Amino acid sequence: MIYGCSLFSNVGIDETYFEKNGIKMVLANELINKRCEFYKYLYPDAEMICGDITQSSIFDILVKKYKEKGCKFLIATPPCQGMSQAGKMDENDIRNRLIIDTIQFIKETLPDNILIENVPGILKFSINVNGKYVKIIDYISSELSKLKYFINYSVLDAADYGTPQYRRRAIFLISKYKKWEFPEKQPLITVRDAIGDLPSLESGEKSNLKYHNAKEHNKNHILWMKHTPTGKTALDNTIFFPNKNGRKIKGYNTTYKRIDWDRPAPTITMCNGGISSQNNVHPGRLLKDGTYSDARVLTILELLRLTGLPDNWNIPQNASDNLIRQVIGEAFPPKFAEAMIQTMPRKENKNG
Repeated sequence: MIYGCSLFSNVGIDETYFEKNGIKMVLANELINKRCEFYKYLYPDAEMICGDITQSSIFDILVKKYKEKGCKFLIATPPCQGMSQAGKMDENDIRNRLIIDTIQFIKETLPDNILIENVPGILKFSINVNGKYVKIIDYISSELSKLKYFINYSVLDAADYGTPQYRRRAIFLISKYKKWEFPEKQPLITVRDAIGDLPSLESGEKSNLKYHNAKEHNKNHILWMKHTPTGKTALDNTIFFPNKNGRKIKGYNTTYKRIDWDRPAPTITMCNGGISSQNNVHPGRLLKDGTYSDARVLTILELLRLTGLPDNWNIPQNASDNLIRQVIGEAFPPKFAEAMIQTMPRKENKNG
């Protein structure tokens, strides 16, 4: 078993299937206390260091613990809002500099294998290093090549790796041993494949399945979505369209929108609890009266399945609906991460 460490852990969703693939996570770091507690509930055998890695006191503890625990693997998923198209795309966002802390951690711990995940924008953005702006990709390549690491990177989509959700991410596979190859693509899994067997629910309704309960919505939102076909936005409706005082609301064509049944889901965001946000509404089914069922956002169970998590994911009892939705919206999908781990170079056991 290889011991591993996770930086910027969120709640460890990406690590869900690591142990069955020979990696036991024994050390983690996360900034937000609620997420630290969530992580500790999911991984009671791992030591969670809760705090800001940019503070030397936290950074030094992590380096010390990494060495003491005999870790050989590192996964790092620095917060990406500063480089995300869903964010401000701000080159000076302080969170973009967390990659510098990640590289410094690598320099001090020298893991055998490293998996870094971020938004595709990381390949275009620059950061200020010692007063000079350099592309992040050039910085990573330069610093780690000096340490004789093999570096492989590309923009991949979670939908190609066992996840019923389109989610494009920059993936860095870094190894001491040899070039860490990307896995072969897998067949697409559609929304219908993933959640088509679940019972229909309307706003506020509950089912007898764990985590499959519908949020309660504004009556106008329900009306608009009842008249919106699968895969379409209510903004295109001729009668029942989003309006304020009778005037049509202007918005992106991804808002007030139902997802498609026969494709992977669009990227699940942190705002997955709002009908008026991006691509959040259940596909629905055409009813005899010409309206569509399931005028609501996806349930927690539907989100779990579309993220690649098991139905019996061990969610803490005190985790709020909003917290669960947020951590899923920021997740590195676990089947996506698992596929990368399965091609990871391993040190040969010369003793057989």
